[in-house]
Amino acid sequence: MNIEEVFNITPSRRQYEWQRLEFYGFIHFGINTMTGREWGMGHEDLSLFNPNKLEASEWAALFKQAGMRAMILTCKHHDGFCLWPSRYSLHTVAQTPWRNGRGDVVQDLAEACRQHGLKFGVYLSPWDRTERSYGEGKNYDDFYVNQLTELLTNYGEIGCVWLDGANGEGPNGKKQYYDWDRYYETIRRLQPQCVISVCGPDIRWVGNEAGHTRKEEWSVVPKLLQDVERISEKSQQVDDGHFSRSFNSMDEDLGGREVVTGYRGEWIWYPAEVNTSIRPGWFYHEEEDQQVRSDRELFDIYLNAVGGNATFLLNVPPNKEGVIVQQDQEVLTRLGGRIAQLQDTSLVHNAEFTASSSKHPLDQFRELTDGRLEGCWQPDEDDREPWIQMTLPATIELNTIILQEQILHGQRVEAFEVWAVVDHGEWSRIAEGTIIGYKKIVRVPHTRADRLKIVFKEFRHFPTLAHINLVKLED
Repeated sequence: MNIEEVFNITPSRRQYEWQRLEFYGFIHFGINTMTGREWGMGHEDLSLFNPNKLEASEWAALFKQAGMRAMILTCKHHDGFCLWPSRYSLHTVAQTPWRNGRGDVVQDLAEACRQHGLKFGVYLSPWDRTERSYGEGKNYDDFYVNQLTELLTNYGEIGCVWLDGANGEGPNGKKQYYDWDRYYETIRRLQPQCVISVCGPDIRWVGNEAGHTRKEEWSVVPKLLQDVERISEKSQQVDDGHFSRSFNSMDEDLGGREVVTGYRGEWIWYPAEVNTSIRPGWFYHEEEDQQVRSDRELFDIYLNAVGGNATFLLNVPPNKEGVIVQQDQEVLTRLGGRIAQLQDTSLVHNAEFTASSSKHPLDQFRELTDGRLEGCWQPDEDDREPWIQMTLPATIELNTIILQEQILHGQRVEAFEVWAVVDHGEWSRIAEGTIIGYKKIVRVPHTRADRLKIVFKEFRHFPTLAHINLVKLED
């Protein structure tokens, strides 16, 4: 395929708005919290569920303080226990002592998210180790769609349905072949602006749960990646000489120039999500209280994920009482302080811009620093080595540069350089990189400069720049 054939593939509005959230939280909570398991067996003793200190507003306030913009709740994990009073199951909060059977964690968190200005998302495991119809084809799909419909109609706006492909035996010893297309149709019909993540067509899994990100995370990737996570046989079939050459979510290069020119299939916009947990496990385990990741480690993951053209989903599990414990709270508060530094635009205030060429009047360049991402700079199409320069009103100190393409026009930049006039001297190259995409956070040595220039060395079509910021991060 010719490289020019992929430059104009762009995100849907729902994909674009979700990526702009950048950082959001996962809440793994349920009967597993009470039993200490990661994957419950089904039919657990519901009298164990009584989180008498649960205040969803406290969760939402903490996540917002950490810099998150959405929360996703495990409304039902593989064990089949429902955190809402589903009409289609007896294995729910309605059968527990919590609030005398009148509680609804989904409702509480949906309202808390609205109160704190966060998007709300739901996780509904397709695997159900309690439901008797699991493994019976359409009968189980009817059951699953009924529960999905409850979540998508009774709790207001849903920003994300997060699906995984776990597929094991139900209580009857059978496995279910999920009707993904029916699930997608239900979501699109009931919540048209909702993204479907991981086992879905909107957001893909980065490929690991450790927070690792690729050197180049392309949002334009082969369409067949949409099937990788939802088809369990991908990891079970015998290698036939073709399977080992197929793309999967663990491949290091999914959209670079060599891949594009060698792949003959269809290409789509399918951005990556980095997901990991603040602790070794996804559900709370008291013995892990001393194994909480530090704010510095999580901030490094944030810089690599959000600053590497992906989103970042961080899991923070409440304990048996429904409380996010002190260790986690302290880390999240410090993490929020680190992230807040990236929003400071004081270093670029009143900067003046010039460029090698421009399709727009130069006075529109001020949009590059306002953070709204509504416009962008574009060079003339025949500009073969375009650049854009900032002249600052005074010498500044910086160690971080934030760049954003206007991805509504596609992902185009393949290589760039950053030059600076350091201490009123000569131009010096202080950084170079490959992709930019939605956001690129570039760490540079401590630099004093009064002028910076971004030079675009390689691109799939004329590049765009929607935002630039200069930051001095403090340790």
